[in-house]
Amino acid sequence: MPTRIYAVLPAISLLIFSLGAASAIAAKDEPAAPPRAARSVHLAYEGRDEAAFYNEMRVEESVPGSYFMAAGFRHGYFGIQEQNQGRKVVIFSIWDPTKGDDAAAVPLEQRVEVLHQGEGVEVKRFGGEGTGGQSFFPYDWKLGDTYRFLVKVAVKGEKTAYSGYFYLPESKSWKHLVTFRTRTGGENLQGLYSFVEDFRRDGKSPNEARRASFGNGWTQSASGEWKQLTRARFTASGASWEAKETIDAGLVENRFYLQTGGDTKTSTPLNSFLERKPVATKPPQVP
Repeated sequence: MPTRIYAVLPAISLLIFSLGAASAIAAKDEPAAPPRAARSVHLAYEGRDEAAFYNEMRVEESVPGSYFMAAGFRHGYFGIQEQNQGRKVVIFSIWDPTKGDDAAAVPLEQRVEVLHQGEGVEVKRFGGEGTGGQSFFPYDWKLGDTYRFLVKVAVKGEKTAYSGYFYLPESKSWKHLVTFRTRTGGENLQGLYSFVEDFRRDGKSPNEARRASFGNGWTQSASGEWKQLTRARFTASGASWEAKETIDAGLVENRFYLQTGGDTKTSTPLNSFLERKPVATKPPQVP
């Protein structure tokens, strides 16, 4: 009996190896699943430990399910969206300090606090991609128009309050949308960035182009000194269900641009640094 077992084992091993190899070859030959979404593309700026972050953004191509984010940082982000059925909004979000995606499971003392809510601004909790507080301001922004965004922070102990301001060109005034406060360990603004994102992800959206340009960005230090953002690094997300090749970034009219989806062709390699010339000698007027 032992002799027979030892004789059969190599044959079984060879069969298992052959089947595994055949499966691997078959899997390799099978076409990859088509992408569900256009790839998210980002600009990472060099500011750190800032008290304020100002940026200007112009959306040049958009479709429903698009998020154009002008002023992002380690604990949140600020931009405009084209949602379904033509609804357009300004959106400002801050994350809870906790992990997990269930907003209802976060203890009350760990949730983002609302210190200010502007007129006409909806504030609610979110989950599914971390948890936190978010605000929506219905606003019919236009392609080709330049919009201005400002985030200011106030640190008190272990918490940071983030105030989002959006400039209304029709009234030539700043609107204070919301102030959220969250536990950060006492941080100022860190990890500044912008992005263009496809959040519809329905298999058709990768075939549609989204494009925005960014310029005249500034940061203000805790001591009050303003500095222009003239350098950015081009990065992109790595989800397996995104279209990998149709992305681009670069400079046009001394502005950074990001583009994704559709028939976009890459002219700038990922992780490249982009540099533009300073465009002003002093920062813009802000609240």
